[in-house]
Amino acid sequence: MEHDPSLELKNKAMEISPELKGTSIFLVGMNSTMKTNLGKLLADSLRYYYFDSDSLVIQAAGGESAAKNFKVIDEKGFRESETEVLKQLSSMGRLVVCTGDGAVQSSTNLSFLRYGISIWIDIPLDILAAEVIESGDQGPSTSDEVIDKLNKLYDEMRDGYATADGKISLQNIAYQLGYEDTFAVTTEDMALEVLRELEKLTRVKKMMEAAARPF
Repeated sequence: MEHDPSLELKNKAMEISPELKGTSIFLVGMNSTMKTNLGKLLADSLRYYYFDSDSLVIQAAGGESAAKNFKVIDEKGFRESETEVLKQLSSMGRLVVCTGDGAVQSSTNLSFLRYGISIWIDIPLDILAAEVIESGDQGPSTSDEVIDKLNKLYDEMRDGYATADGKISLQNIAYQLGYEDTFAVTTEDMALEVLRELEKLTRVKKMMEAAARPF
């Protein structure tokens, strides 16, 4: 029988949905189209609502250029609005939230992620660089310049990302599936791996709760 990742994804989501009991899922990691598409696919599979915390901060600031100005003029205020958005989202259930880098830059923000399950989506820098160059956001930058910039950001953020409850590495998935190229990994492949990780985390939580119960 032919391997159908969409069907496998649907079945796995139905299987673990009762165990999640509506717990929200926060995706941390470098911003990318892969992370966004993954968040939307997970929300769709689990019948959750999807949010992007950066988009909500931008919306609250009055659009992208207003948000950029706000960040330059009043970085403290900008960070406070990031915290406010995470606070609001953490008080709700049945959400898949793609978080921005601000989510792992303060202990207050990290504490809001504890209201759900946080997963670090680790995507190789060459894939992120290809996306940045293609989008043209960095102007006429060379591949090396873009990778160098991303490397610095990754080093700054790594410790914050590492506080997540689980980690999904695109590189590991490519290896497990026998792909020679990491670019061959699909959003469905990633989503299936996230659901397996969530299954594992909820199982461990259940065991810990059972162990804490008095006889």
